Amino acid sequence: MDIVLYALTALLYGGLAVAGWRAHRHTAVEPALAGVPSGIATAPAPKSKASGMSGVGRALLLIALLVHGVLLHTTIFPQNAMIFGFAFALSAMFWLGAGIYWIESFFFPLDGLRLLVLPLACIASLLPLVFGGVRVLSYSAAPMFKLHFLIANIAYGLFAIAALHAVLMLMLERRLQRMRGLATRHTGNGWLASWLDTLPPLLTLEKLLFRLIAAGFVLLTLTLVSGIAFNEQLVDRALRFDHKTVFAFLSWLMFGALLTARRLSGWRGRAALRWVLASFAALLLAYVGSRFVFEVLLHRAVV
Repeated sequence: MDIVLYALTALLYGGLAVAGWRAHRHTAVEPALAGVPSGIATAPAPKSKASGMSGVGRALLLIALLVHGVLLHTTIFPQNAMIFGFAFALSAMFWLGAGIYWIESFFFPLDGLRLLVLPLACIASLLPLVFGGVRVLSYSAAPMFKLHFLIANIAYGLFAIAALHAVLMLMLERRLQRMRGLATRHTGNGWLASWLDTLPPLLTLEKLLFRLIAAGFVLLTLTLVSGIAFNEQLVDRALRFDHKTVFAFLSWLMFGALLTARRLSGWRGRAALRWVLASFAALLLAYVGSRFVFEVLLHRAVV
C-alpha cells in the first residue's frame, strides 16, 4: 500500500512540475516568435497566461497534498509507533510548503514559487524510500509529544516556504538592478526573465515573506516551549543542551532579531533576505541536518 502512495504522490507532484515548466517555456518562447526579444518586457499578456494555476491544476495539487498527507501519516505513525528521520522531516516540510503555496495561489500569482516548490516536494516525498534508517520512538503515543511534533512541522513548513520566497526575491531584485544599469539585456536569459515576470511585485512578496516569518516564529516559540515541557515530563529535565537545542534556539533568536529590526527600523533589502536564509539554515541544522549526519554519515540512531 505504501509503495502505491509513494508512486502516486511523486507522479502527481512530478507531473504538475513538468506541466508548469513546459507552460513556462512556451510562454517564454512566444515573444521571440513574434519578433520581440524575450528579455524585453512589453505587454502584460504573457504574464497573464502564467499568472496562476488552472482549476484542474489546483485540484490535482490538492489531491497530491491529500495523498502525501496520508503517506506521511501511515509511514511515520505505523500501528501506534513512530518512525522518523531527516528524510521524513524534509518530506513533511515540503508537504506543508506545497500546502501553503496552494493556499497562497488563491490570492497571488506565484507561478515562480510553484516551479520551485513542486519539484522539491516530489524529490522530498521519495527520500524516505532511500534513507529509511530511522528509530522507533517509544513515547510517540504521548499527547504532549504529538502536539509538539505537529506544531514543529508546521513551523518548519512555514519557514521553508519563507526561505524559497527569499530566494525568489533575491533573484528578482538582482534582475531589477540589471534592468536599471543596462539599456539592453541578453536574450539568452529570456526564460529566467519570463519566469521572474510571473511573480508579484517585490513589495507584495516582502509582505508575504514577513507574514510567513511572523507566523512561523510564533509556532517555533510554541515548539520550543512544548519541547521543554515534554522533555521535563519525559526525563525530569527541562533542557538538554545538545546540537539540536543549540541550533533551535539560535534560529529562534535570529528570526526574532529579524522581526524586531523589521518592526523598529523597517529592515529590508538583500541583507534582510540573506538573514532569512541564514536563520533557516540554522533551523535545518537543528533537526534535519543533525539527523542526516547521525543517520547517514555516522550510521547512528537518534531521538
